[in-house]
Amino acid sequence: MKILNIHNTIAYTQLLQLLQKKLNPRFREQKQENIDFKTEDKGGVIEISQPDLYEGFLFRIEIRGDELLITRSEHYVDDVNSLTLESILNELFAELAENGKVTLVLEG
Repeated sequence: MKILNIHNTIAYTQLLQLLQKKLNPRFREQKQENIDFKTEDKGGVIEISQPDLYEGFLFRIEIRGDELLITRSEHYVDDVNSLTLESILNELFAELAENGKVTLVLEG
């Protein structure tokens, strides 16, 4: 799990809508591949998956105040699509962060 502090409190729906709107277009732009990922509400946790290519989730994101708790599937840590998604997620989190500042609280 990785915990990021974005120094800004955001609403769950705000993050979900941002990811649903921007994640796939940015992925297609960076990778030049037409792969769409599902970004879904799973009972207060945002889950990113691609059922046609991967079993289970790729990322789970939970909001706790001004922190984002991010769980990355251990099965796909070296997968190039997963690495690209992580990079895009970090960019999007910086957009939400106060003054674009994101602080790593915990990685493990």
